[in-house]
Amino acid sequence: MRITIVTDVLGEENNGTTITVKRLINNLKARGHNVSVVCAGKVDEAGYYAVGQRDFKIFNGYFAKNGVALAKPNEEVLRSCIEKSDVVHVLMPFSLGKAAVRICNELNKPVTTAFHVQPENVSSHFGLLHSKQFNGYLYKYFLNGFYQYTDYIHCPTAFIADQLRAHGYTQDLRVISNGVDPVFVPEKEEKPKEYADKFCILSTGRLVKEKCQRDLLEAVRLSRHADEIQIFLAGEGPLEEKLRHAGKKLKNQPDISFHSKDEMVRLINFCDLYVHPSYAEIESIACVEAITCGLVPVISNSKMSAAKYFALDDRNLYPAGNVKALARKIDYMIEHPEFRETQRSEYIRYAERFRIEKCIDKMEQLFADAIAGKRARQPAESAEAICGDAAEQKQNAYE
Repeated sequence: MRITIVTDVLGEENNGTTITVKRLINNLKARGHNVSVVCAGKVDEAGYYAVGQRDFKIFNGYFAKNGVALAKPNEEVLRSCIEKSDVVHVLMPFSLGKAAVRICNELNKPVTTAFHVQPENVSSHFGLLHSKQFNGYLYKYFLNGFYQYTDYIHCPTAFIADQLRAHGYTQDLRVISNGVDPVFVPEKEEKPKEYADKFCILSTGRLVKEKCQRDLLEAVRLSRHADEIQIFLAGEGPLEEKLRHAGKKLKNQPDISFHSKDEMVRLINFCDLYVHPSYAEIESIACVEAITCGLVPVISNSKMSAAKYFALDDRNLYPAGNVKALARKIDYMIEHPEFRETQRSEYIRYAERFRIEKCIDKMEQLFADAIAGKRARQPAESAEAICGDAAEQKQNAYE
């Protein structure tokens, strides 16, 4: 197939969207598809077509600090790529994506979209992270200004498909995980000497408000084993200095830094526990990478996060925002190594469903169906009902 992918965010691999988009592009190319990419910024690689970035004047520094680069729609570039495509896949509901969908409709070209921008990712910047009214407005805004003009939406999880259905989205919603890179495999990795006597806890993600890393720092301070714990916050973002300051209350200062893919594999494999405190999450590919390597998680049971469905046991969950409960879960995991060892094997088996090959199979089917004009029959039930009861949903939400 000749596929054009349109996305605003495609810079340094320091956020989940960039990582998953590049993974999709590279795997489609590896299967012999002709892939063109329209994105913001300067790109020298063949098949990539750069457009300008939007100028937010005095707010440019704020956007850069948050790792956000939104593209200017370039009609000439878009039209040139779309005309020679069999199908177009649009990632973001902003100006570039809106222009791409409009041109596709004008040229009668098959187009699919994806839902990667959770309203809470936007509302957190305005101090409205927990506002139902504002987040509900954003769901409607995205629908009325963008998604209503396309028939297909790629949803990384059943959770976000359920959210879309609840907010009036009637498109063909395809639940397909973004998938895990093959480099993430379980291995026995020795801890660095300086951490040999420490219980190492990893948390991965952008250092932003909705990821709630501060909760982990506070929970460790309250732990019975605080002096034995070493925290690794793998990521970067605008809250880095505040998190470093908060970490000074701990005996062992948190290691806060960005890691390459190979470094992440090693880090995951020598850590003892993964903690995912995020309030809002469409999928959390970082959590998937950790459990794929057999690192047992403790996850925030947030109603706005899909990550809670990775919990295979109630001992892997804690009430969102409750740092005392998180401290108790961490203490349980430290004091029951045999439980972690049993779960390690269970998570390795469970995570096989997230392997990238299976996910690319489903993306290819989505594109083929769009070209053929074939829409999946939409059930009347919510995505939660489709997945069955809570226990079954934990196992099947991503299949």
